[in-house]
Amino acid sequence: ALMREKYFAVAKAYMLYRQKHTETREIQSKMNFLMNYCNAQNAATGSKFDANANVEKKNIATLIGELPKKNFIDLNRKMITDRIKEMYGKELADKYIGMLNEHFIYKNDETSLANYCASITMYPWLLNGTLPIGGNSMPPTNLKSFCGGFINMVFIVSSMLSGACATPEFLMYLDYFIRKEYGDDYFGRSGDVVDLSRRQRTIDKMITDCFEQIVYSINQPTGARNFQAVFWNISYYDRHYFESLFGEFLFPDGSRPVWESLSWLQKRFMKWFNKERTKTVLTFPVETMALLSREEDVIDTEY
Repeated sequence: ALMREKYFAVAKAYMLYRQKHTETREIQSKMNFLMNYCNAQNAATGSKFDANANVEKKNIATLIGELPKKNFIDLNRKMITDRIKEMYGKELADKYIGMLNEHFIYKNDETSLANYCASITMYPWLLNGTLPIGGNSMPPTNLKSFCGGFINMVFIVSSMLSGACATPEFLMYLDYFIRKEYGDDYFGRSGDVVDLSRRQRTIDKMITDCFEQIVYSINQPTGARNFQAVFWNISYYDRHYFESLFGEFLFPDGSRPVWESLSWLQKRFMKWFNKERTKTVLTFPVETMALLSREEDVIDTEY
C-alpha cells in the first residue's frame, strides 16, 4: 500500500525495520537455544535437531556443532525442493516439505552438507601421502610412519564425511609394513625380541602397540566431528574372498600381499581388540567379516 501511494522512503524504512526485527528474533532464538543447551542434562537432550547418541558429553565443541544445524536443514531442503521442482514440478516439491513438516516422512542427515559414509582405497595414500587431500604427511615408508600417517589420513577423510570411513585394506597394508620391518615370516617368530631398549619388546608386542596407537587415537573425540570420534570400519576376509579381491594386487614396490601373514594378523587383531574391549569402551572400528559361501556353508572352514 505504501509503495502504491508512492511513499517510497516510508516503505523502505518499514522494510528495513521488519528485517531488523527478524534478525533480532533469530539471534534471540539462538540465545535461548544456547542457554537451554547449557542447562540440559546431556548433549542428546540439549540438541534441538538430530540428537546424536554417539556424543557422551556436552561442551563448547558440541554446542558449536549444534548452532548451525537449522541453517543446514533449510539449505538442504532448498536444494532438494529446487531439484524436485525442476524434475517433477512445484506441487510435488510443496508436498515433500509438507510431509516433512507433518512427520509423514523423515529425511536423514539434513544437518550436514557432507556426504554420508564412504569406503576408500588407501592406495593413493601409499603413493602420495595426505598432500592431495589437504594434509602435509608424506607417503609412509616404515611401520611407524604407517601408523601415524594412517591416523592422520582417516581423520582428514572423516572430516569431509558425516558418516563412517571404511578402510577395508587396513590390515593388508599394516601386514605389508610389518613384513618390511621384520620379514615375511614374522608371524612365525612373533616371540622374538626385536627392541633393543630396556623394554625388550617382542615382535608381537610391537604389533599390538601399533594396534593400540591406531585404535585409541581414532576413538578420541575430534572437533571436526562435533566432538565425536570418527566412525571407522575395517574388514576381515577368508582366503577365497581375499583372493577374489586382491589376487592380482601389487604394492608400489611390485610385491604382492601374503595371505599367510595377513591371516595371522587378522586373527591377532580380533583377539587383541576383543580383550581390549573388556578394559574400556571402544566403539571403533566396526568389524565386518567377508566370507564366500557355497550352498548353506562357508567355503573356508578355517574361518
